[in-house]
Amino acid sequence: MINMAKPKLRKPRVIREKITPEKINFVISYKNYEKLARLMNDRAKILGRKRTGIPAKAQRKISREIKRARHLGLLPFSSRV
Repeated sequence: MINMAKPKLRKPRVIREKITPEKINFVISYKNYEKLARLMNDRAKILGRKRTGIPAKAQRKISREIKRARHLGLLPFSSRV
């Protein structure tokens, strides 16, 4: 019996929600937790750069400030399901 290779399926392309630095018109700080919450998904995960289109330097700062806000209790670590 000959083993037939299965055809590879392509992954669907990720639709990017471009959040350009011009759209981030707020100071990136843990004190702006309402605006930082927009950069998280419904499961309280930080959205990646491919999803948001934010430069690497700004993404590092955003993730640092989100983590600070989590430790202060301003943002959730996870969503309650």
